[in-house]
Amino acid sequence: MNPNADRIIRTLAEHGHTAYYAGGCVRDKLLGRQATDFDIATSATPDQVQPLFARASDLQGKAFGVVRVLVGGETFEVATFRLDGPYTDGRRPESVAFATAEEDAQRRDFTVNGLFYDPIQDKIIDYVGGRADLEHRLIRAIGNPDARFTEDALRLFRAIRFAGQLDFTIDPATWDAIVRLAPTSERLAPERVRDELVKCLTGPQPGRTYDLLDQSGLLRVWIPECEKMKGVEQPPQFHPEGCVHTHTRLMLGMLKNPSPELALSVLFHDIAKPETQTVDANGRIRFNEHEVRGARAAERIMKRLRFSNDMIETVTACVANHMAFKDVKNMRLSTLKRFLSRPHLETELELHRLDCTSSHGALDLYDFVLEKKAELAQTDLAPPPLITGRDLIASGIPAGPTMGRILDLVRDEQLEGRLTSPAQALGFALNVARDLLGPDAVPDTRQQAQAHP
Repeated sequence: MNPNADRIIRTLAEHGHTAYYAGGCVRDKLLGRQATDFDIATSATPDQVQPLFARASDLQGKAFGVVRVLVGGETFEVATFRLDGPYTDGRRPESVAFATAEEDAQRRDFTVNGLFYDPIQDKIIDYVGGRADLEHRLIRAIGNPDARFTEDALRLFRAIRFAGQLDFTIDPATWDAIVRLAPTSERLAPERVRDELVKCLTGPQPGRTYDLLDQSGLLRVWIPECEKMKGVEQPPQFHPEGCVHTHTRLMLGMLKNPSPELALSVLFHDIAKPETQTVDANGRIRFNEHEVRGARAAERIMKRLRFSNDMIETVTACVANHMAFKDVKNMRLSTLKRFLSRPHLETELELHRLDCTSSHGALDLYDFVLEKKAELAQTDLAPPPLITGRDLIASGIPAGPTMGRILDLVRDEQLEGRLTSPAQALGFALNVARDLLGPDAVPDTRQQAQAHP
């Protein structure tokens, strides 16, 4: 499976220990999928493992029977077969006891993750019925589902993630336990939930995993704002598909292995429609400024889930700008260039395409943006500024709020193609400054222009 991991297993076997591949990599091998993590389970204790390898460390994992071994530039976790003690914190056992391979398999989460593989004998070891569940494409908790989910409530999310990633069905008894125990997930650390949510929404079936998160009740616990989108009517001429929740769900269903930024932008782009819905005198449904308030709501939710500032900035920008496409055909050239040079345009553009495709179906604005992007070279979209604030100060324009306005006007004229040299830009800036600040507030324009040929 992995040459360096094979070396570890063979070394352990040569010293009289049982050693197997364990968990997800065995599952992926049987499914013909490319494994990325290779965990090793063994009868050897950490004190027996460490002397066998030049570079091995416990990194606080020794208490749980885990040693990290570096071989060939790769690090692998080598875990002793164990039984877990009680889970009082809902995440880790209070204690562990070394055990047999069969006992170790029984304490794992799902049958498809409870398989072992012996590369020396080329043999699958299955104590939990995982192989049959793989054939039946089934996610089933090992043993008592309530016990497995009570040990670590994050497994509630993991079951849904695996179902989406593998396109498997969740076993009825396991699903019943997920629904019943969903409220207990509130004790989880937000960071852990965040990571699972991102994995759920960036897999091959974000729409399906969203449905499972919704139907299980987990979404209500962690993002109750999504629940409020249900039943919120939209103008049928623009949204024949139905309510806000249906629209968002359709968009998620169009995704396949999206970036986290795109998936979250889709999820949150209309999150403020429930609170902004109004009906005007003509009976038309409106959602005024839902994009602005949606960006604020997305920021609150993402902070609650401990997302990074960079991720929050990107997603909130996409949500805030998702209605700006309606104006692109009427934009001045300078405004259009600013629009096309936005740092997150690619994500915003895909969000817009999905938004249109899942509703009215008109993609003329999307096509227009693509045409303009192809037409305007990148250097034309964001050329270096002709002048800076330092140039204005050196020319006698006083520092202050007016300076920023002057620079913005100069930039607009540059992007429109009406200013092409620093001398032209400075002359224009001085004229604007005289209009804004008064004729005596800045030096004579002609003298300055002559001083900067």
